[in-house]
Amino acid sequence: MFRAEIMWLANGPTLKMEGRLVAEWAEQARCLVTADVVPKGVIVDLTEVHYIYSAGECFLNWLGSVSAVFVARSAFGIGVCERLRLSHVEDTQRRHGSKEERSSVICPMQVRAEPRLH
Repeated sequence: MFRAEIMWLANGPTLKMEGRLVAEWAEQARCLVTADVVPKGVIVDLTEVHYIYSAGECFLNWLGSVSAVFVARSAFGIGVCERLRLSHVEDTQRRHGSKEERSSVICPMQVRAEPRLH
């Protein structure tokens, strides 16, 4: 399962990803991010990502090349950022959405790996 959501918070646009970042979902996440102009310093929260395949690594490297800042709080996320040499912070208060921040979402967009039931 994979989920990606862009949240427009007071401290900037944040791409929050959860689950397994593999081939087709990496491409969907790239489409989500590039639907608009990618703002410099976009925040990429890897806290809930627990697996990244090579296509996902390419996507993260691309995000790094457009000046994204990565948030990593888990050993896995920190390890990925260090291995790929991505600029990252480990500050839990700086980027993770509290109820107040999440209420400031203007336009959430999601990519899900599971079918939606209507």
